[in-house]
Amino acid sequence: MKQLQLILSIILITDCTNSFAQFTRYIIQLKDKAGSPFVVTNPSQFLTQRSIDRRLRYNIAVDETDLPVTSAYIDSIHLSGNITILNSSKWLNQVCIQTSDAAALNKINSFPFVKAALPIAAKTGNFTLPVSKQLVTPEAPMTSAKPQNPADYYNYGQSFAQVHLHNAEFLHNHGFRGEGMQLAIMDAGFYHYQSLPTFDSIRNNNQILATWDFVANEASVNEDAAHGMNCFSTIAANLPGLFVGTAPKTSFYLFRTEDINSEYPVEEQNFAAAAERADSLGADVFSVSLGYTTFDNPLFNYTYANMDGNTTLSARAADFAASKGIIVTVAAGNEGNSSWHYITTPADADSTLTVGAVNANGQVANFSSYGPSSDGQIKPDVAAVGVGAVVANQNTGNPSFGSGTSYACPIMAGITTCLWQAFPEVNNMNIIDALRKSGDRFTAPDNRTGYGIADVKKAFVLLIKKLYSQQISISNSCKTDIKLVIKTAGDMFIIIERKLPAEADYKTISAKNFNSSFAKNNFSYSDDLTGLTTGTEIKYRIKMTIASDTSFYLDSAIVNYTQSCSNVINEEKIIISPNPVTDHIAIFIKRNNTVNAAIEIYAVSGQKIYSLHDQIVNGSRAFIVPVKKFSAGIYFVAVFINEKKVLTKKIILN
Repeated sequence: MKQLQLILSIILITDCTNSFAQFTRYIIQLKDKAGSPFVVTNPSQFLTQRSIDRRLRYNIAVDETDLPVTSAYIDSIHLSGNITILNSSKWLNQVCIQTSDAAALNKINSFPFVKAALPIAAKTGNFTLPVSKQLVTPEAPMTSAKPQNPADYYNYGQSFAQVHLHNAEFLHNHGFRGEGMQLAIMDAGFYHYQSLPTFDSIRNNNQILATWDFVANEASVNEDAAHGMNCFSTIAANLPGLFVGTAPKTSFYLFRTEDINSEYPVEEQNFAAAAERADSLGADVFSVSLGYTTFDNPLFNYTYANMDGNTTLSARAADFAASKGIIVTVAAGNEGNSSWHYITTPADADSTLTVGAVNANGQVANFSSYGPSSDGQIKPDVAAVGVGAVVANQNTGNPSFGSGTSYACPIMAGITTCLWQAFPEVNNMNIIDALRKSGDRFTAPDNRTGYGIADVKKAFVLLIKKLYSQQISISNSCKTDIKLVIKTAGDMFIIIERKLPAEADYKTISAKNFNSSFAKNNFSYSDDLTGLTTGTEIKYRIKMTIASDTSFYLDSAIVNYTQSCSNVINEEKIIISPNPVTDHIAIFIKRNNTVNAAIEIYAVSGQKIYSLHDQIVNGSRAFIVPVKKFSAGIYFVAVFINEKKVLTKKIILN
């Protein structure tokens, strides 16, 4: 910001005679917030409860930057002459005005509470499209090498490739589609979003919470540029079999901050004002497909040295938003082939999730801006599809194609929203950290895709492990007490494995399912050690299976058995759970001797619909059987040991 203020001061000094003719919009920087009727101890005066709850959840203090700009200061500025108040920024403590009244500006400069009055934009008018706002020529889309699984919750149609590159269908299949989350998009307009069929679902379900045009100072954003609508469609589209976005159940704020007819820092001020409004309303995630480097008046131009994450107006606003607990996703920029070459601002902000562009095969786009930021941060952070990305046609709403980091950004913003929906316990920076660590270049980041292409299935596992805890110890009753705290759902299984010194491999000793929504659960198990030799080293592993998608180990432990217990207990058992069931059932079989096991499932009519034969059980073993594809109703599970039926259990499939 010091650099921007220096530039603006130079403009006033070197061009004083023409400044009032040349510029009509100014920022009035204020010294303080003295006389404010608001206090930080009563945030409900200026923040919604949802915004307050975010701060409470992540232990973020309400401070003076949250206080609105002092209204008495704004009134004094407004009454100074022929002045129009455009907007204000509480985080940066400044007011944006429009005026051609030189006397009024001189009067404002004389106020004791004013730090500086600096030009920020020229007269409004019709201009040619600035080079920095030219869209990338669309490149041919590439289809995913893997066909879509018919069992996926959504039929993505042509957008499957940009969803699957990140395994985002995994989140959707497990119920994380954006419900309860709020996402704000700052862009140049949302042309015909009120009528295009792409957005039927979100309109019918009242998922558009509010709109505002910070350029024209009006509520409507439906008649402006199509760029924001295109970006919006990559998240919100719900045209089954044609085009489905990455978070179609999210609720949205649509804010126009960008004037496509010109390029001036006033648009960064608009972004700051929009970001503050979204924060105050309680938004969780921002999608920002905007970038600034050069302006219509070269005196405002940034240099690469300014891309240090702390200098530009928009980078400072983005970092303020992050400090309030918001995830700010930003397009890296389309300057890879230009003389500028590097990322644009606010993509340089150190707390943003900056997104570069690749094609559906993961190959970097030649236009995607290069990192790092000028202070050496790895930028971009991750990459998403921005070559031949599926976006809504502005006339029909059907799938069309566009290229640019502008589309990679909202694709990732939607995916990020769904991931955070699953893990609201962790804050914004932990979500960003998990996405970085899930990238295919995490161990060797570069300046084109940063940490690479994020895999949200891996990020999901990382976050489960982050929230996981265990206590494993031997009690005085000749048992190993195993206590786990684990976030799990009805289609997820906890499997405990044990290995004794004489055994070649680990064996399953327990399997547990929680028939509930995705939430933290406590699990306790006692492993009977009766009959083991004193001094035995016992190894345990805790495994988690998520439906048929993935299995992974949460942790391991080693205990030393030093007691001597008699009365050997050789309990043989068969456990079938859960019941009722929705996705998968677990059949746990424990036998003292090696046996052949078989599992059969019958419909109530007697028809056999599933069988699994000739399965060796030596000790303990758990079998996970998918039943989601079966129709809801009553079924019978039969378990055979050495070809003899030993158990039949009725289950209810919901």
